[in-house]
Amino acid sequence: MAGRALKLASLTAAASGIYLYGNKFLDPSDFGVVRVGRTIATVHLRSAERLRKLCCVNRGTFIKVGQHLGALDYLLPEEYTRTLKVLHNQAPQSTRQEIEQVIREDLGKEIKELFVSFEYTPLGAASLAQVHKAVLQDGRTVAVKIQHPKVQAQSSKDILLIEVLLLVVKQIFPDFEFMWLVEEAKKNLPLELDFLHEGRNAEKVADMFKNFDFLKVPRIYWELSSSRVLLMEFMEGGQVNDRAYMERNGIDVNEISRNLGKLYSEMIFVNGFVHCDPHPGNVLVKKCPASGKAHIILLDHGLYQVLSESFRMDYCRLWQALIKADMKRVQKYSRRLGAGDMYPLFACVVTARSWEAVNRGIDKSPVSASEDMEIRSNTAAYLPQITQLLNNVPRQMLLLLKTNDLLRGIELALNTRASASSFLNMSRCCIRAVSRYQRSKSHSLYRKAQISLTEALSLWQISLYELFLWLKGSQLGNWVIALLRRRHHSMY
Repeated sequence: MAGRALKLASLTAAASGIYLYGNKFLDPSDFGVVRVGRTIATVHLRSAERLRKLCCVNRGTFIKVGQHLGALDYLLPEEYTRTLKVLHNQAPQSTRQEIEQVIREDLGKEIKELFVSFEYTPLGAASLAQVHKAVLQDGRTVAVKIQHPKVQAQSSKDILLIEVLLLVVKQIFPDFEFMWLVEEAKKNLPLELDFLHEGRNAEKVADMFKNFDFLKVPRIYWELSSSRVLLMEFMEGGQVNDRAYMERNGIDVNEISRNLGKLYSEMIFVNGFVHCDPHPGNVLVKKCPASGKAHIILLDHGLYQVLSESFRMDYCRLWQALIKADMKRVQKYSRRLGAGDMYPLFACVVTARSWEAVNRGIDKSPVSASEDMEIRSNTAAYLPQITQLLNNVPRQMLLLLKTNDLLRGIELALNTRASASSFLNMSRCCIRAVSRYQRSKSHSLYRKAQISLTEALSLWQISLYELFLWLKGSQLGNWVIALLRRRHHSMY
């Protein structure tokens, strides 16, 4: 199918070229390829808009699935992802009566008995819940996350309906392989609907990264929390993709991007406990007035992916191979992760880079506009292969791909995509994770010491290279290089 699509595109382009050669003055709309492209884009846009409206009307689970689809930049046409991304900011809101009903049923008291003040206009509304600012009787300012009242009752019916719709579509279009969306929803939605589970995740990740002074996770107030109501410490800031906010508040955009990359590299490669919904509304930034340091505030801890040890090690080694452009190991670990003969496509999906860039080394050059366009055009051509690939890889990979895409979207908004420091952080985490795993499997003290020495040398090499990059980009480095050049010329 992909081959037929590429042939059709080539023939259309060739025909348009001949037509241009024979006609000196032409309207671009006369080109067949332009007219076909506009038509396809319009059809996609209309379908995407109808899907967005359906999600908004049905609410709850439908919005959640729509948000997931909106994050699949590597899979869906741009018209769909761009249209469905707005669901993160346009989720329907519960009424005042519904809010009071949930508080009354779950906490056994009226709002006025629990709070000195309560803002009924939500700070934000999502697919499953909305968040309100309030002040407790003891003066503490809190964020109150309240689940939409009908979501729990309707979720199982909605998943069944979505499953039936996808089965019908698959009968009409056999290449359509999106049943994994239903499988993921069945597994994850019950966890996301249990706010006590979310509270435990928040405390776990706060403890796991307590040494990261830039990371802030709101404290949970258990005495006023339930499965549908979660009371948290109130924290505010600008969204992580708001470059203008950072510039106004003197926050270093590159530092935020580096720290976010460092956090997620630790989550994925070292700890295997990954926050899987880092869309901009869930990641805030704020400059601390006292210390002057920029903080990353991580919100919404309902959805985490726990990576098995074997998967995590294969994924670590795959990224090490990708960074080194070691194509034999890229093939080996892609196959081990379920890609089979589609390992080149898998490498492109994981990195969001072209096959040429993967072969050259993804750390060698940033993503160009032409490469970005090539990736998007190939996405449409290889849609059947990509959906087949997603059905073959472990389920753990699906949420990681979604997470990777959300993080790339943030980097793109901040204009910090594919910086050298991000690859250095990933390399450090991969080395530490693999070394820790090797030590745990070794029973020889000599072998453990050997592994630790190799780890230390590898990390030292990365630090040395990082120092070189810093010197190369700094005024001091330029001054040293100029001095060395002058000395070299004076000697000869």
